[in-house]
Amino acid sequence: MKLICDMHTHSDNSFDAKNSVDEMCQAAAAAGLYALAVTDHCEAPFIRFGADCEFGCFDEQIPKSFADATAAREKYAGRLKVLRGMELGEPTHDPAATEHALGYGDFDFILASVHNMKNMQDFYYMNYTGVDIDRLLAQYFDELCETAAFAHFDSLAHLTYPLRYIVAGTGKMPDLTRYRDAIDTIFKILIKNQKALEINVSGLFKELKSTLPDASLVRRFKELGGQYITIGTDAHSADMVGKGIEQGMAVAKAAGFTHYAIYEKHRPQLIAL
Repeated sequence: MKLICDMHTHSDNSFDAKNSVDEMCQAAAAAGLYALAVTDHCEAPFIRFGADCEFGCFDEQIPKSFADATAAREKYAGRLKVLRGMELGEPTHDPAATEHALGYGDFDFILASVHNMKNMQDFYYMNYTGVDIDRLLAQYFDELCETAAFAHFDSLAHLTYPLRYIVAGTGKMPDLTRYRDAIDTIFKILIKNQKALEINVSGLFKELKSTLPDASLVRRFKELGGQYITIGTDAHSADMVGKGIEQGMAVAKAAGFTHYAIYEKHRPQLIAL
């Protein structure tokens, strides 16, 4: 029997999510999942704004997320493996803030992500009319190279994150072949440092209609020697927990992987595909 694990979810301890940790776990247990990682948003450079931050006060939200996940781990023991995680955004922008974020709890799992580049808006908020998409993506992949080299994370989240919004905003899919060398560099850094690449299935339910990254890039990661894959829904509500994970597993298997990973105390545990 396949074990279904969702390694990227957000509770209402994230500014843009709807349901409590307990409600997310209820949904996961009801769907028969083996494991669920609670990975609430922590946009590291914004920690310094405290309660004035547009995303909420991370000094309150992330310790609460950690405490809620700890309580859920006990409540659902024997029914669901609850993993205490965090999605650490922009970890290279402000090293002191990032160090502060890492002290919020004894996490099992940390996703590293880039939602916005230095001194720029989140890709979600950008207006792509008149924007030089090629230049934007070149800058993005350069920053992901820096992020991949950051030491204190387990899996690199949604490699092609901007495509969610570029495709929705322009109706066109950028040609990623021109960024092949930069993406290969990212993969080689992850491989050298024994980090995982996330297959984020959220794109299956958006205009993109593919995983982030897509099957061809997951295959390339494997070709270069990639060992570890994590799979996550990026669910921001209980009804999306676990949805698309089996499609993500199929993408990993087609790329040549035989297992995907969950993380406990930052140690990969392999789950057969």
